[in-house]
Amino acid sequence: MTQLMKAAKSGTKDGLEKTKIAVMRKVTFLHRKETPGDSEEEDTGFLEVTVSDMKHPPPELGPMPEGLSPQQVVRRHILGSIVQSERSYVDSLKRILQDYRNPLLEMEPKVLSARKCQVVFFRLKEILQCHSMFQIALASRVAEWDSAEKIGDLFVASFSKSMVLDVYSDYVNNFTSAMSLIKKACLTKPAFLDFLKKRQMASADRVTLYGLMVKPIQRFPQFILLLQDMLKNTPKGHADRLSLQLALTELETLAEKLNEQKRLADQVAEIQQLSKSISDRSSLNKLLSSGQRQLLLCETLTETVYGDRGQLIKSKERKVFLLNDMLVCANINFKPVDAGGQLEISSLVPLGPKYVLKWSTALPQVQVVEVGQEGGAYDKDNVVIHNAGARRHAPAGQASHNKVYLGPPRLFQELQDLQKDLAVVEQITLLISTLHGTYQNLNMTVAQDWCLALQRMVRVKEEEIHSANKCRLRLLLPGKPDKSGRPISVMVVFITPSPLSKISWVNRLHLAKIGLREENQPGWLCPDEDKKSKAPFWCPILSCHMPAFSSKALDLQLGAAVHNPVQSSLLGFSAVSTSLPQGYLWVGGGQEGAGGQVEIFSLNRAVPRTVKSFPVASPVLCMEYIPEPEEGDAPGCQEPRAGEQPPPAPHPTVCLGLQDGSILVYGSVDTGTPCLLSCRSPGMQPILCLRHSPEFLFAGLQDGSVVAYPRSNGGLWDPAAQPTRLPVGTGPVRALLTLEETLWASCANQVTVLDATTLRAQQTFEAHPEAEASVTHMVKAGSGVWMAFASGSSIRLFHTETLEHLQEINVATRTTFVLPGHKHVRVTSLLICQGSLWVGTDQGIIVLLPVPRLEGIPKITGKGMVSLNGHGGPVEFLAVALSTLAPDILRGDRDEEEEGGEEEKGPELEGPPPRELRKKGILLQYRLRSTAHLPGQLLSVRESPPGTPAHAEEDGSIYELADDPDVWVRSRPCARDTPRKEISSVAIVSGGRGYRNFRGDGPHRDRGGNGDSSLLIWQLPLALWHSRDSSLAH
Repeated sequence: MTQLMKAAKSGTKDGLEKTKIAVMRKVTFLHRKETPGDSEEEDTGFLEVTVSDMKHPPPELGPMPEGLSPQQVVRRHILGSIVQSERSYVDSLKRILQDYRNPLLEMEPKVLSARKCQVVFFRLKEILQCHSMFQIALASRVAEWDSAEKIGDLFVASFSKSMVLDVYSDYVNNFTSAMSLIKKACLTKPAFLDFLKKRQMASADRVTLYGLMVKPIQRFPQFILLLQDMLKNTPKGHADRLSLQLALTELETLAEKLNEQKRLADQVAEIQQLSKSISDRSSLNKLLSSGQRQLLLCETLTETVYGDRGQLIKSKERKVFLLNDMLVCANINFKPVDAGGQLEISSLVPLGPKYVLKWSTALPQVQVVEVGQEGGAYDKDNVVIHNAGARRHAPAGQASHNKVYLGPPRLFQELQDLQKDLAVVEQITLLISTLHGTYQNLNMTVAQDWCLALQRMVRVKEEEIHSANKCRLRLLLPGKPDKSGRPISVMVVFITPSPLSKISWVNRLHLAKIGLREENQPGWLCPDEDKKSKAPFWCPILSCHMPAFSSKALDLQLGAAVHNPVQSSLLGFSAVSTSLPQGYLWVGGGQEGAGGQVEIFSLNRAVPRTVKSFPVASPVLCMEYIPEPEEGDAPGCQEPRAGEQPPPAPHPTVCLGLQDGSILVYGSVDTGTPCLLSCRSPGMQPILCLRHSPEFLFAGLQDGSVVAYPRSNGGLWDPAAQPTRLPVGTGPVRALLTLEETLWASCANQVTVLDATTLRAQQTFEAHPEAEASVTHMVKAGSGVWMAFASGSSIRLFHTETLEHLQEINVATRTTFVLPGHKHVRVTSLLICQGSLWVGTDQGIIVLLPVPRLEGIPKITGKGMVSLNGHGGPVEFLAVALSTLAPDILRGDRDEEEEGGEEEKGPELEGPPPRELRKKGILLQYRLRSTAHLPGQLLSVRESPPGTPAHAEEDGSIYELADDPDVWVRSRPCARDTPRKEISSVAIVSGGRGYRNFRGDGPHRDRGGNGDSSLLIWQLPLALWHSRDSSLAH
């Protein structure tokens, strides 16, 4: 035991590894008990280590030495936070055992049996043991901090142990059962409830038992935040930096696994709770009990019923469950035991409600009916909408526009009143135009001001109604046929807690329906050790497979693809939730020795549609999308000074690299895809890869050199200027990667790191020991770069800062699950997106490997999944389509008002405002002075009240202009330098020969082996991110 303590106190990775080995040899608890409560003695076989505070005092940070840099001071403060946080956590664990578990075991008569105590407090002693040992090692690190400044490796050694994951997994999996047992004991045993209340009141901070027991679930997210802060304040080259990145990876992986286990446990509990509300004999109960149903989404929504004129008749909270193949709605039923009894218990432990089934419908029969959609889309001749939740109601004066307004009746009435008043004022304006005299406050300027003020009020009212509709989920469900046999459809209207919730429901309903298609049943194979081969609910769903080129006459090979994100203001609320990522997908290819072809698809829909196709002189080998510059120079952010011509802003462009050495630069589809410029590489060498930085466009050539084209004043590249040629090696430069300050260029099995500004080579390193294993692909995530090679089935991970080789994975071990016996596999494409590394192979198989999302090391942390949908030949490319939805839908009305007030004031105008549009045709600003400066007599017997539009100065009024008021996607400028929440829509596109289903019983098992070039598109559920986490894909 003394040796174990010494090893832990030394704090070295080697010492802690020895500790791990020693503990694994001597402690039998590592052979996990699957369920708590198997024996009366909880810790049989567990080596109990008592840590004495006298012998091993808790970590204590000494006084700060002088002469520290500001960064060192911050790191020291963060260390202090880690120490304080850990001490508080260990104290909480001790409190659970000393104040609750031990007294309950010793109490006579027992209010909770020893077996039930074991269930409630399962694995807490082991968790305390882990953190007591961690505290010993932490104390030694704290003592030597000012000389060594290292802590990352301690976290790696302490929390990479399987025993930590084991005990925390057991605790998390048991947490729901423990809370359920506590709740039941509170309801049935007054003595137990009284014990909990007394213990809570006796504690200084009044934290409940539940509040203490939830802390282990929150522990690793807290550690991650502290280590992220430490990493931000650790400079490159510091001895602790790589260790901190690895520690962040270990903790993120651990937290991710525990989160997934908690989610699965909660899902099982919810389905069990729902099945209790259903008759045992019903078919739905059998379906729920079979274990084949996955819960994709469940939330408390408010069901509302409206009258003919939009008046609210009734509303009630319902629990709505989206399963993988059905939608279930239940009443929420809280039954108080006695007056105040339920409330008293719920303050100590959360009480789950009881459900009463209201209805359930098979998913394919559920339709989302969006506000503003044409009636013909759903109201078919042979379908009767019965008891529509919100009937269509066109306000007066708007019938010609076929507007649909659904919202609170008060808003309807106010909108109608404003529209009537506006019609009257417009008539008055016509009459004023016929006046013969000139009057100071009765003229066309004043009348137009009245009209503008009323128009603004109408638009604000419309916006309020649309805000209400952002949280309105309307579902069309099948009902019983009427007497004549015609089908009846029932409209159900739910109010969601937020616009984000509404978007999530529409998006998940859409994806769940696609998930029921044959090719997605199943779509992925999970070769897990625990034999759970069912794909998780978040797995990508194959949305469609289609020909890559519209021309059938030519046998075209695929070369590359790139996504050009373009936000469309014409997409309605529902369309944005169900469409592919907005914008255009450019696909290029050609025939060997002949011409090339470019196909452009619009993704503003559920299935892509070709919008343009054109030939180029030579096959397309690579593509690069170059967005508009980000930093404060978007149109409308900066106003040019009077009389000064603004410099032409570089618009988004798509660059093509051709086999004949040409580089073609095209403008966006919205401007007709003009070819903005073209140039040739030195020696007309084929362009194998393209990458861009703020200053240069880089091209990797066949002859082993990289060419850098500098930007010109217009934001593009000057074809007349001589580009800089950088020799890298003798073989072709197959892959380029731009990092923050460097450019990585591969030649044969070596990678050269170049300074992205000075273009000087910094160093070259060997990426693979075999000379013929040329680097073909490089992708970055966090602080690592994954590489694929021309030969062999391995992919390798390198650190971006030290260039150290960190991990190697053999992809063939995954592909053999689908094609047994095929061990000779070559990786043909790589992509990292949203915590997954996509690997395409020469067999047409696509493998998905989990990697961390944070700024740590993107080590592969699990076995991953293999797609059962692939190509008949090599996967030529993997591309990501990513677009960010407008953040307005996440903001409340107050946020929008504040933002509106922050807009820059427009120029002063003495006449009617000009119809000039700012920021993509959305904003129109004007400012009207008092009428006192106008000629003529004042036509008024008294002063106008303050605030009257005719006399008051209205500064910076903002008029929202849109072609269609039903459009909710706005492009208005947001407050600068503030982190914003953004909803990201992501799809993954693969290109290759034909389409192949790798399921043994699939109808398309061998289809498409020699087929035409095809695209497969996978969709991921919409994700919420903060704007600073914008690098979702690489």
